[in-house]
Amino acid sequence: MINQYPTNYYRTKKTQSGLTLIEIMIVLAIIGVIASIASPAYKDYTEKAKINQAVTDIATIAVKIEAYWQDNRAYPANLADVGASGMVDPWGYAYRYLDLSIPANMAAARKDRNLVPINSDFDLYSVGKNGDTTGPIATPRGSDDVIRANDGRFLDLASKY
Repeated sequence: MINQYPTNYYRTKKTQSGLTLIEIMIVLAIIGVIASIASPAYKDYTEKAKINQAVTDIATIAVKIEAYWQDNRAYPANLADVGASGMVDPWGYAYRYLDLSIPANMAAARKDRNLVPINSDFDLYSVGKNGDTTGPIATPRGSDDVIRANDGRFLDLASKY
């Protein structure tokens, strides 16, 4: 019988093991695109989480201040009186408090764009990401502050007020 198959028929082909340089560059390019899309989204997410934490902290402190008022018929002189002196916001700055029932403190009250005080009982806020603030919240220095306004009916960024 004559062998009908060529002599190289039974030889196995060498299989390629590994990746080519072009394939590696394509994978790296894809990873770079995904990272460039994901990084800003992650930063936005972490910033929103910090704002939400500051809102929660301010609401908690405000409840303590209201309870103090119910017990004493006066607002506390400072945050230490309600056990919140060591609390810092998510950016590492101390929360600010001002008793507005004292007439002398009304000049330092937080104000809206029309320079009207945003609270009538007490001011409680975080200075926000930049760590800087000003009396009127409509300025760039005060717009990132997390505030309590309308006597507790508003808790969020000053820029949203």
